[in-house]
Amino acid sequence: MFALPQKESKAPTTCPGPASTQDLDSNHGDGLERECSRKPDWKLPEFCGVGDPTATASSDSSHLSSRGSIIKWFWDSAEEGYRTYHMDEYDEDKNPSGIINMGTSENKLCFDLLSRRVSPGAPLEMLPSLVQCPGWRGHCSLREEVARFLSFYCKSPAPLKPENVVVLNGCASLFSALATVLCEVGEAFLIPAPYYGAITQHVYLYGGVQLVCVYLDSEVTGLDTRPFQLTVEKLEMALQRANFEGVKVKGLILINPQNPLGDIYSPGELRDYLEFAKRHKLHVMVDEVYMLSVFEKSAGYHSVLSLEGLPDPQRTHVMWATSKDFGMSGLRFGTLYTENRDVATAVASLCRYHGLSGLVQYQMAQLLRDHDWINQVYLPENHARLKAAHTYVAGELRALGIPFLGRGAGFFIWVDLRKYLPEATFKEEMLLWRRFLDNKVLLSCGKAFQCKEPGWFRLVFSDKAHRLCLGMQRVRQVLEGKSQVPDDPASCQSQESGNQRSGGETPPAVL
Repeated sequence: MFALPQKESKAPTTCPGPASTQDLDSNHGDGLERECSRKPDWKLPEFCGVGDPTATASSDSSHLSSRGSIIKWFWDSAEEGYRTYHMDEYDEDKNPSGIINMGTSENKLCFDLLSRRVSPGAPLEMLPSLVQCPGWRGHCSLREEVARFLSFYCKSPAPLKPENVVVLNGCASLFSALATVLCEVGEAFLIPAPYYGAITQHVYLYGGVQLVCVYLDSEVTGLDTRPFQLTVEKLEMALQRANFEGVKVKGLILINPQNPLGDIYSPGELRDYLEFAKRHKLHVMVDEVYMLSVFEKSAGYHSVLSLEGLPDPQRTHVMWATSKDFGMSGLRFGTLYTENRDVATAVASLCRYHGLSGLVQYQMAQLLRDHDWINQVYLPENHARLKAAHTYVAGELRALGIPFLGRGAGFFIWVDLRKYLPEATFKEEMLLWRRFLDNKVLLSCGKAFQCKEPGWFRLVFSDKAHRLCLGMQRVRQVLEGKSQVPDDPASCQSQESGNQRSGGETPPAVL
């Protein structure tokens, strides 16, 4: 669990040793353990992977409030790799020795398809309604299209209702808004770890809400288990630990498909988790931002909205956005579906700070209603390109004898590099991360996802084949102790045409 202590207090940290990789078929993952002893009062939080916050924030600015200092601390402490990358980005022509980004989970594989489909302009007859103040929930026409879209792609038993839809500028804003309206300062959400680390900021910076980690590990204990498997027993244990420590838990966050593991929860697992939450009167926030990025048909993805009869519909809140599935992270479009009218109204009230322009709302409505293009053009090609890129990276990892988890969903592979750490510590993990960065390839280390076993990394494969090839060459050089930035070899030029379908892209990723 993240510790949010007073400055004079530090929460204990334990780092369990490596788990068994015996039953991992070139696949794995891990988690980091922290405990919390007291509630926050807007003092600087202690987050793993970014150094000692009491030291880094000691030079308080006279111009900032305590909250402002915390917000600045997040930027100063947690963005080193990305700031370095943006100062030295790889460019095939202008900067061929620049940094290749295999750390940001962003889908740029199908920009060619999207650029032809999404028109930059708005029809003149629509301008009056688009440039005036909309309802804070989003334009009615857009919410109707979102409800139809989710009904179809989530395979809901009954049509979803537009009045249960709220539109905001991305899932980050949704997490922040839900944390603010559901919790008091110092209360907490359960979240399976490893998890997408930015959620920590989303729920804390505005709402002052903590995260209680449900730690998962890579050990396989039986025929019916898998690495990093979430169980109700683990949820119960984490909740009991929080209660013992005096932390009030108000909800559970689920990411499905999961980031960084790529795990997909079965309908039975989803129902078990929802029943657990109902027993303890917990809200459940389900982030389904990768739901259309399941490129292996055998993976069998099911949305929580596909379940017949949710155990506690008034406490079940579902999020989706176009940032991942449509490679539109820059447009900032996210949507909440909840049957709880009070929650929807409270979140909608915050839309005055997190709303979308009328022009973007119009474009999104046009896109989401075009099921023919989505089903016949976009999704088949996007899935094919994702699968080709995944196949290439998985093959490279197997050639290196590196275990990994690749579930056929999302844009990333969870890679087990523990054997490359001289000691099983997060210090050694950070040193390996820096060696990658020094060799001009950016990865995301496990500590950023609260992984409790040092040595796990998330590797994003959704990039153009040419950059993907160069990135993997640089990864190989670091692991073989031959760190140096390679030239732009012809082998990677040929890889572009061999691994990428016509017009396809496979770019870097954002956490």
